[in-house]
Amino acid sequence: MFEVKIKLKEVIENHPNKLTQKDLARMTGIREATISDFARGSRTVINIEHLQKIANALNITDIRELIDLVEKE
Repeated sequence: MFEVKIKLKEVIENHPNKLTQKDLARMTGIREATISDFARGSRTVINIEHLQKIANALNITDIRELIDLVEKE
């Protein structure tokens, strides 16, 4: 069985501009709590508009940089 894994925490931590979750919230207009939920992987519903805003803000062109399908343990 597989599950969707959001990789936002890793993307933020490895960003060359040393972004914080607060920075990303400001850049996207998404609530800081929502960004935090994404980073912790605690979101059960994924808003496509949020993914688009995050991808645009971080110049991500391949959605696999943000989302992965991993085998559930």
